[in-house]
Amino acid sequence: MKTDSLGIPRFTNKDLVDMIYSGHADKVHVVLCDANDEIDKFNSAMEEQGLDKLQKYIPLDVDQKTFDNVCQSEWFMPAKYKDINVYEYVLGKAETPCPQHVQDRIWEELHEYDNRGMSNLLRYMIYLVDFMRENDIVWGVGRGSSVASYVLYLIGVHKVNSIQYDLDWREFLR
Repeated sequence: MKTDSLGIPRFTNKDLVDMIYSGHADKVHVVLCDANDEIDKFNSAMEEQGLDKLQKYIPLDVDQKTFDNVCQSEWFMPAKYKDINVYEYVLGKAETPCPQHVQDRIWEELHEYDNRGMSNLLRYMIYLVDFMRENDIVWGVGRGSSVASYVLYLIGVHKVNSIQYDLDWREFLR
């Protein structure tokens, strides 16, 4: 599978055959295929069988920021989460009284999330963690560079206190 500059996956004939043989034939109609592959032949065969056709990959003529904004606007998230002041929420989850170095760390991280246009992602993560807690859904302790983010720790995405372990948050947002 390949992805374009926006991260949209597109599949080759080999990818489709692998999906079918691995028991995922029911999902092949929702993938985007390279236009240079012989999709028309495949679609003719699918039509004869009364099955869904494959969609051709058509590159989008938008920049990454516009694409991300459109995708984020389609996320399901209850209205109460869309207007959360992330800084106040995260600071409210920090230890009380909150030492200055912890406040500085929160501010630094949130400023960088904001600079990268990721504030809505943090709101969504707050919603997702709340949803998982309310529905007794178990998620992992944390892995990879995300554990370097103290903000994600306070939201509850992972359970590793990066300040306690002196992890540099820049490791996650590099």
